[in-house]
Amino acid sequence: MARRKGLTFIKKKKRIKKSHIKEVVILLFSIVVTVFLAFVLVYTFGIRTSVIGVSMEPVLYNGQEVLIDRLVYQLTAPKKGDVVIFLPNGNPNSHYYLKRIVAIPGETVQIIGGYLYINDILYDEDDSIDKMEDAGIAGNPIRLRSDEFFVLGDNRNNSEDSRSGNIGVVSRDVMMGKAWFRLPLNEIKMGFIE
Repeated sequence: MARRKGLTFIKKKKRIKKSHIKEVVILLFSIVVTVFLAFVLVYTFGIRTSVIGVSMEPVLYNGQEVLIDRLVYQLTAPKKGDVVIFLPNGNPNSHYYLKRIVAIPGETVQIIGGYLYINDILYDEDDSIDKMEDAGIAGNPIRLRSDEFFVLGDNRNNSEDSRSGNIGVVSRDVMMGKAWFRLPLNEIKMGFIE
């Protein structure tokens, strides 16, 4: 039999192959996982803020960008040495403050002769920390309640912190998170915050 030349209009049935279905399912799963991971990362490390002022020098400098870990304090309690970000007294109209925790709940804080005492014991600090010229409200003993923290700037004599009457002790519920990574500012190196 001879074959006809020209156009034919015979419609072939299309079959869906199992391999195509598998590829579509893998693609959809990948998209869902990617969106979930993006959400977790943004929620966890979603705050990027700038340091305002010189109160945290030499660790953080004015204008330097800092990434904040918002998840860590939902899993663990803030601890001494952490650099935290908070809104003073929870005031949403204020800028974020970055300070270091020096005393935790249950401790008694007092500044005597320019030096920090916790539970009547001289706080062991790095030699680069200056003697404080102003004790502020910490001139008298301050006993921290269950959700209160005492924070100071590393540049003690140029810092508005828990010694200031308008800041005072910082409660856990106004802490936005822990500063964990600094971004570069001109020649200053970026890296994790200690």
